Amino acid sequence: MIRSTKGLKALALAGAASVLLAACSTTSSSPSDDGSASASASQKTDPAASCEAPSSPGQDALRIGTILPNTGTLAYLAPPAEAGVGLAIEDINSAGGVLGQDVTVDPATDSGDSNDLTVSSAAATQLIDAKVPVAIGAESSSVTLNVIDQLTAACIVEISPANTATALSGYSSYYYRTAPPDSVQGNALGTQIVNDGRANVAFLVFNDTYGTGLRDTVQESIEASGGSVVYGGTGDGQEFPPGQTTFSSEVTAALATNPDAIVILAFDETKSIVPELISQGADISTVYMSDGNTADYSEDFDPGTLTGAQGTIPGAFPSTDLQSRFKEYYQRTAGAELADFSYAQESYDATTLAALAAVKGGGTDSGTIQANMAAVSGADGGTECATFAECVTAIEAGDDIQYKGPSGIGSFDDQNDPSSAFIGIYKFDENNVPVYQTAVEGAVAK
Repeated sequence: MIRSTKGLKALALAGAASVLLAACSTTSSSPSDDGSASASASQKTDPAASCEAPSSPGQDALRIGTILPNTGTLAYLAPPAEAGVGLAIEDINSAGGVLGQDVTVDPATDSGDSNDLTVSSAAATQLIDAKVPVAIGAESSSVTLNVIDQLTAACIVEISPANTATALSGYSSYYYRTAPPDSVQGNALGTQIVNDGRANVAFLVFNDTYGTGLRDTVQESIEASGGSVVYGGTGDGQEFPPGQTTFSSEVTAALATNPDAIVILAFDETKSIVPELISQGADISTVYMSDGNTADYSEDFDPGTLTGAQGTIPGAFPSTDLQSRFKEYYQRTAGAELADFSYAQESYDATTLAALAAVKGGGTDSGTIQANMAAVSGADGGTECATFAECVTAIEAGDDIQYKGPSGIGSFDDQNDPSSAFIGIYKFDENNVPVYQTAVEGAVAK
């Protein structure tokens, strides 16, 4: 693992610039929701092995399906993803669409969460029956591990804007993501903890592919910097099951180790963990979270509850103009205010990349799109372009392109992961809202 602690300290002082972190990759598999080990990409056959681009590319209007968490513990992530997909499609269609036809979202399905995987299984069946070439989602890595074989074996290109589990790197030739693997976020979070002067760290982590995988990488970063994990570490067997609602014994055990940092890696369980920490006298300013729970808790806790706690969210922070566009789109189409932007930009870029792949390949079928995804992301170099319209102009001129969208990710690597990505560092204010502080740019180690 190569890290840049000096760069992160400079970021904390400057509050603006980004530095390059080369993140480590993990080779061990993490427990899935049923307690079994998830097979790594190198241990299994690609579900899409029999898929290929047709000799005559499809010319139907491009339909993009979505599999997003409209229900369950991650439901707060659906609105920004829907805004990202929807706004991208509006921009695509205003620029002439794909091959002269408008793009549509059809169908939009509910992924649910890892507490009830039957919801996502049914959604995958719905997408397959609809014969969509592309599915945007899921947000949860555990949900994707539940449906990825279904979707990619049906030759559907699955593009997640939020999956971070390392077990998904290179899983299938038909699976891509516009969020970085946990090796990048884990390195950034571990580095932030150590640079804050924390040496003894306790984890409160649920037994989920996302939680344990991220924990393992954060722990590696902490220990490589001279810190120690005193509770909830890899192999300690102190994880709790998803959906648990009481945490008295876990918090008591963690605080008994005298940690100077507490890392909560969970989803909705966080709303029960935080009050228990407070009731037992924990200093909330020593709490760290990640993208699964770095969220707006203004409606859940009394003012000041989370003041000083920190968290990370993969992705560059959207510009003021783009925030306004996301908000306007969601208000107009959903009749509600968009309060969170988590993975909105990654959803926007996932949709745009799929459309550009169809344009470059001259077809809207899944095989053509898959065959051109890496190329339009810039894997082969070429002309940099920031919008769908600019990129189409370059493609029509016969140029290779490098799409540089708002998420700021690098081109897809040979594992279909973004080769680089930003990790945002956030601090909770007195209203229990995470406020962006700065960003670290991380590259996945080869």
